[in-house]
Amino acid sequence: MDVNVQTMIFEFIGGLGIFLLGIKYMGEGLQQTAGDRLRDVLDKFTSNPFMGVLAGMVVTILIQSSSGTTVLTVGLVNAGFMTLRQSIGVIMGANVGTTVTAFIIGIDIKEYALPILAIGALILFFIKNQKVQNIGLTIFGFGSLFFGLDLMGSGLSPLEDVQMFHDLTISMSETPILGVVIGTVFTIVVQSSSATIGILQGLFDQGAIELRAALPVLFGDNIGTTITAIIASIGATVAARRAALTHVIFNVIGASVVILILPIYTVFIENLRGWLDLNPEMTLAFAHGIFNISNTIIQFPFIGLLALVVTKIIPGEDNVVEYKPKHLDPIFIHQSPSVALDQAKVEVIRMGGYAHKGLEETSKYMNSLNEKDAEMALQIEGAINHLDKEITGYLVELSGKNFSDAERNEHSALINAVRDVERIGDHFENIIELVQYKISNKVDITEQGMIDLNEMFNLTNIAVKEAVQSLEETDREKALSVIQKEKEIDKMEKSHRKKHIIRLNEGACSGTAGIIFADILSNLERIGDHAVNIADEVLGEKHN
Repeated sequence: MDVNVQTMIFEFIGGLGIFLLGIKYMGEGLQQTAGDRLRDVLDKFTSNPFMGVLAGMVVTILIQSSSGTTVLTVGLVNAGFMTLRQSIGVIMGANVGTTVTAFIIGIDIKEYALPILAIGALILFFIKNQKVQNIGLTIFGFGSLFFGLDLMGSGLSPLEDVQMFHDLTISMSETPILGVVIGTVFTIVVQSSSATIGILQGLFDQGAIELRAALPVLFGDNIGTTITAIIASIGATVAARRAALTHVIFNVIGASVVILILPIYTVFIENLRGWLDLNPEMTLAFAHGIFNISNTIIQFPFIGLLALVVTKIIPGEDNVVEYKPKHLDPIFIHQSPSVALDQAKVEVIRMGGYAHKGLEETSKYMNSLNEKDAEMALQIEGAINHLDKEITGYLVELSGKNFSDAERNEHSALINAVRDVERIGDHFENIIELVQYKISNKVDITEQGMIDLNEMFNLTNIAVKEAVQSLEETDREKALSVIQKEKEIDKMEKSHRKKHIIRLNEGACSGTAGIIFADILSNLERIGDHAVNIADEVLGEKHN
């Protein structure tokens, strides 16, 4: 290989690596400085699409990755924290937020890259305070970003004289769709639209590419960045897949519209460059920013239509687990505490239904060993934990109100029931972890052992279901049935343990399998106890 070609390639790929590292570290530093509460920002500040746009912008600026924000959004939709309409706003905001990186690149401070990098490194090595370390990480990433850009620029500069590349840029000028395809493919490969735009800014700065050829590549970068969200949505809920598809449609529509008016847009950007005396990198930063902001403004009124389109393209019922409470309206706490108490009860019943469903999914996982069953169960457990905090907080606010004796007893019963349901979630989470340990360590439970576990699982699940129903209907008969079933669960646990010891003595199963088996039995027995606690609240008795 020619030495000059080798140097060019090495400088380019090395610079690209340092650039990507810089974006990563700068994003991590900003994220940690912000308190690492980005999920909460997206969860709490997306009450409407406009707030979603703002939240998407802020989070993307902090983590320096629109893909990262979109993946986080897909995860929140998948978990039930966010609706499809809310997610569309966040995705639009992420597209605007990602333009900040291009503006940072446009600041002409490459010659100070190494000192900036050194300052960040010194802070990281010699100052142990965590907050200062986060600032040091941001500074180090900032310096790395510009140092990587400088290296990439050195590697790209000879391309101006390469005939093949010159011919390619002419083709992109004459056929803009080619530039869009190149930008899309390259961003998919690199997995960072910021990196692709950084390279494009370097080429434009070196004079290796003209503005009318660079702009289509810029629009293609926006399409290419959607692949990360698509990958994240594989195997996710219907709503999460719809959110990922929305990202694709939003960017494809934006790129298509601007390609149709490309000659006008090119003239506008060239004039803007003259008016504001912009350097080449900042020129493309403005082109990128104006495109994304305009795209968001144009498509924002059609969020409902976008949601409808993706729902038609990806049909089906969505089995998403909804984390947020549906019935806890704070207005009733002061205006009508009795109604608030009824609402809290409805929410506790809903939470209890999740406990029953989570136990079913855990049983499925134990038999199928399919990770999707485990994921669903853990998602349900997460929802139970979230509802526990929300319902408990709501009931605590109600505790000082003037209730009748019956209402006060119900208030106390609901607080206790919430605690028991939350503990049921903890126990089936323990069982999932035991099954995961069994899989990772290739431990086999005997056929008879699995029959025994399934028998106890079925009885425990029925007890939980009846306990929740008894609370919902204030049904004493069902509550008494739960108490009877719990006694059977206790007997079953003792019986299955004895049979297990016999199998151990006969060498039919290993010691490790025996420990897992016994621990699953213990967790099921404890779930039975919590089901009885709920039934006791209905009966007004205490059996444990």
